[in-house]
Amino acid sequence: MSGEASWALQKSVFEALTANGDLMASISGVYDHVPADTAFPYVTIGETAVTDWSSKTFDGQAHSFVLHVWSRARGRKEVKELLALTYDTLNGAALSVDAQQLVVLRFDFAQTLLDADGLTFHGIQRFRAVTRALS
Repeated sequence: MSGEASWALQKSVFEALTANGDLMASISGVYDHVPADTAFPYVTIGETAVTDWSSKTFDGQAHSFVLHVWSRARGRKEVKELLALTYDTLNGAALSVDAQQLVVLRFDFAQTLLDADGLTFHGIQRFRAVTRALS
């Protein structure tokens, strides 16, 4: 099982999110590593897990990945609006993933919470994707 599919999927997710004009007009950016002094709100690509999804006839992987939305606006409204934009961008999207066929990309879970600092609202959104290596 190659890690290549996971990185290729992350690049495609990043490209899809940054191509969404409504999302990008609402945030300071989409990050894997957040630069110091980044303005709120923003989105980070977070945790990933990959499991084997192969059969006798093909190599495949099941991917679970998390997006985080960060906001300092009062209340959860901004976080929920941003989660809706990321959902609309990714759920069911037909992304191009290098040397892979994206079989499916689906929303799995979302949660909003107030971080321990008492100032930052945090949205968590998990997606599941299945990829299959091209022959």
